[in-house]
Amino acid sequence: MFLSMLVLLGVFVGVVYASTDVPTPESVTNQQTTIVYYSDGVTEMARLGSENRIEVGLDQVSEPARNAILAAENRNFYNDPGISFTGIVRAAWNNLTGGSTQGGSTITQQYVKNAFLSSDQTFSRKFKELFLSIKLDNEYSKDEILENYLNTIYFGRGAYGIEAAAETYFGVKAADLTAEQGAVLAVLVRSPNYYDPESNPEEAQDRWGKVLDAMVEQTWFDSSARAAAQYPVVLPDDGAGLGIPSGPEGLIVDQVLAELEGSSYGYTDVETQGLRVTTTVDKRYQDAAVASVNDVMEGEDVGLLREALVSVDPRTGGVLAYYGNSARTSEDPNADTTDYAQAYKQPGSSFKPYALATALQQGISVEARRDGSSPQTFKDRTKPVVNSGNAQCGACTLREAITRSLNTTFYGLAYEVGPAEVAETARAAMGIGDQWPDSTSVPAALRGKTSLASPENGQTGGAIGIGEYEVRPIDQAVGFATLAAGGVHHQRHFVAQVADGAGAVLKTVDGSETADQVIPADVANDTTYALEGVAAYSKRPLDGNRPVASKTGTQGLNATDNSDAWMVGYTPSISTAVWMGSQGLAPITNVQGNIIYGSGLPGQIWQEFMDTVLDGTPEEPLPTKAIIKGDTGKGVAVQTTRAPAATTTARAPATSSQAPRQTSTSTPSYSRPTPTTTTPTQETQQPEETDTTTPTVDPGPATSGVPIPTSSNR
Repeated sequence: MFLSMLVLLGVFVGVVYASTDVPTPESVTNQQTTIVYYSDGVTEMARLGSENRIEVGLDQVSEPARNAILAAENRNFYNDPGISFTGIVRAAWNNLTGGSTQGGSTITQQYVKNAFLSSDQTFSRKFKELFLSIKLDNEYSKDEILENYLNTIYFGRGAYGIEAAAETYFGVKAADLTAEQGAVLAVLVRSPNYYDPESNPEEAQDRWGKVLDAMVEQTWFDSSARAAAQYPVVLPDDGAGLGIPSGPEGLIVDQVLAELEGSSYGYTDVETQGLRVTTTVDKRYQDAAVASVNDVMEGEDVGLLREALVSVDPRTGGVLAYYGNSARTSEDPNADTTDYAQAYKQPGSSFKPYALATALQQGISVEARRDGSSPQTFKDRTKPVVNSGNAQCGACTLREAITRSLNTTFYGLAYEVGPAEVAETARAAMGIGDQWPDSTSVPAALRGKTSLASPENGQTGGAIGIGEYEVRPIDQAVGFATLAAGGVHHQRHFVAQVADGAGAVLKTVDGSETADQVIPADVANDTTYALEGVAAYSKRPLDGNRPVASKTGTQGLNATDNSDAWMVGYTPSISTAVWMGSQGLAPITNVQGNIIYGSGLPGQIWQEFMDTVLDGTPEEPLPTKAIIKGDTGKGVAVQTTRAPAATTTARAPATSSQAPRQTSTSTPSYSRPTPTTTTPTQETQQPEETDTTTPTVDPGPATSGVPIPTSSNR
């Protein structure tokens, strides 16, 4: 009977062993951390994923660190059959008697438990662990088992695998771990929280010494080195977990994820793919953006005012700096976490360069003269267009008019060359489509509607010349970058390179693949030439009078209050757009109670940022003369007296019989001034001391018989 029982046991063991399927290490899905870097490919912006895990090959773990793990957990690893009979018996006895859990499992058993089973202290789990460990040991080499074990084990502080642990505790790669550092990590394997050197330093250091002693016994560590060994410096537990940062950089990571999950890449679950994503965002530029906003806005009404800053590289389309809000998330449920770099706002006079570029394409040079007297009326609206302060220039050149930001000139110019044509020029420069996306990222009032047009009727009026129709700060940064690049548009992007966890490059983006000459080079040249005097005229020149092309813009709620203020400008190497407004639709004023114009606080932020990032870089020349000559349009002769208000033009777009809408939307990223019932009048309040230009007044969209919201542009 005894022999029969032995035979039956042997048969049972044989059948169970033969029927036991060992999952391949490749079949174990370990969620790996995706790391997002700044443009240098070294400085981390964020770590994403549910587990901080970075898988490496065994040859990427230093030999002293490997030996430390073996000394602490399984000194006979390379000679055992994959299991420890004494450990199994001890665990069984403890399970029967209710004793405490003890160590004793081999590395193979630990790997099987962590990768394929659970941590339950039961007979069934131990039984499965036994057969899986034996079979795994027979089917895979010891090095393969050790490699997978080192990538699976938990070391505390959210770090899974020895690579993540090395970076978490010492800020180094696993390949660079010393014996002393490896011993610290080896101690953590048994109980990561208990042996964390920050929470229990005495116990951690005591066991650390025992691990080093065991290494000496196994001849893995020299006795003289052991005598001189000092406990290594361990990084503090800063509590920095995985996930999207809560500060301004969190909005960058949002854009990176959206880009990776878009059609160009098509990734899903980016956070768990173990990718190494290098962005286009320059750490120095990003720091300068945050500092510029904070410096200028110190002491201002942070409850009222909102800011956005976007910088784009004209040569590639890569986003260099991005500030959409001070925080991406907040514990306060009422906190405003809107990304204002993506907010749809009326650009005011900062849109005038597209009207000028359209005129240049039609043979109207920057030296051509147009009537800039005020007021003037046009066929696509009944109320007159006025310049701020009723400024007069009966025969200004277009270059003079854009420097002085004359509304009557550019409303008339857009009307003359065709509002639809101005819209096409702007769309091409910015890289936006004919329709706004039918997406929740777009305000409901604009969703799926024609871009740069009235949402009600899809028509574009002469008011496009003075920035009536909504765009985003990022659109303006890209549009001006196209002008800076000689009319070549590059698709804006945040991702420069994607690599896998081993460093193999999967895709690189340098902008050349999307380069498109959307504006003739001579037109871009002359537009830039016309914009070169704006910064100095607005008292916002760059240090050393560095050449820069720029345009201010301010959108008004009515004749006396502004809702949005802009400063946009570029050199050949950087295009920067700054917007300022409010969360909803409220008059924006500075701490002194003065109206905010484009050359005010936004201009100050723009100026400080540009001076900071361009400091120490070579001065880049801009065009010194215009290329396009003559005037194929409706020019006016030089006059010494005020010209009469223009009343007609040759080309008129389709007019609208609909009144402008009174926008009411809960989307915080979109607002349009409510139409007023009074004719725009001269402003009575004085601009800030830093703003010496004459505030002008922009009308609203094309209407019939209904007054329009005014716009003050500086």
